[in-house]
Amino acid sequence: MQNRLMGAIFAGAAALFLLPAIFAQTTNQSKVAGSAPDLTGVWQIDHFQANLFPKGNAPFTPWGAAQFKLADTQVNDPNLACLPHGIPRLMFVPLPMEIFQVPGKVLMYQEAGNQLRQIHLDRQHPKEFDTLTYNGDSIGKWEGDTLVVDTIGFNDITWLDHAGLPHSEGLHVTERVRRPDHNTLQDDFTVEDPKAYTKPWTAQQIYKLKPGWEIAEYVCDNNKYVYHGK
Repeated sequence: MQNRLMGAIFAGAAALFLLPAIFAQTTNQSKVAGSAPDLTGVWQIDHFQANLFPKGNAPFTPWGAAQFKLADTQVNDPNLACLPHGIPRLMFVPLPMEIFQVPGKVLMYQEAGNQLRQIHLDRQHPKEFDTLTYNGDSIGKWEGDTLVVDTIGFNDITWLDHAGLPHSEGLHVTERVRRPDHNTLQDDFTVEDPKAYTKPWTAQQIYKLKPGWEIAEYVCDNNKYVYHGK
């Protein structure tokens, strides 16, 4: 009995000695796990912007202006062929998106085309791309409460907006995504493409939180024979 009592006393003393260290370790782990701001939820754009330059003042290069003149929403809009929207156009589609945050990635699941956009937080862009893609390669980092997203590696098939803003394979899109208040998400875009535009330009989209919403199945049933683009 005496040995058991002494063992219990020593065990209790050891626990009291280790408790502060265990608490500190748990607290530190919680801080690391919760260090990234929370962008999760279902979001819907607050205002649909079909044309990012409604006044017609886009800073086109001669090549960009020529490409824009060829754009016809009834004939060669890539969306007619049910192709991915590309960036930033995907972020302006008037359908909801859901954001998930998992280790190493921020995932944006778009109802438009049921597209999954991956923003990689734990790697850089590849030095070379085997294939240029519609939505490009996105990497991100946190600057305070803002997710800074850098996207390159695009093909030149998509439009930048619903009016037909063109781009080349040299397109570079930077986004700054943050949550200014609980119910609002703000995405500020900077678009650079020296072949299509004489200078970088900016755009902004505001989204509102939609509690209780779910992403629905999306079926693109456009007539592919209408599309006469690439």
